Amino acid sequence: MLRFARRVVEHQAARQLALMDRWIADEERREAARQRRAGVRQAAAGWAVERGPQGRSAVYVHVGGCTGAGGGRAKGVGREQAVRALTEEGVPACPLCRPDTALGILE
Repeated sequence: MLRFARRVVEHQAARQLALMDRWIADEERREAARQRRAGVRQAAAGWAVERGPQGRSAVYVHVGGCTGAGGGRAKGVGREQAVRALTEEGVPACPLCRPDTALGILE
């Protein structure tokens, strides 16, 4: 009877260890994805211009990597293009990342 109880405990322990290994693997995958996203964010352009839903008019100018940059509607641009959009084209600065302050352009 004791040998049977030991086998039951071994089986339960093996199941729990397998479950814990799956949890660890899942968390390691999530952390790797977070690291990849952070690397992409750091490698992003210095500035971005966000377009409206139809893609015709510019909505905001952002500092590169701004979390409010509208997903796939923001296109990376250079410093000169960002300055031109803010000054000549009248595109508003993002209220979250304030690219006008970062570029030294204040209204």
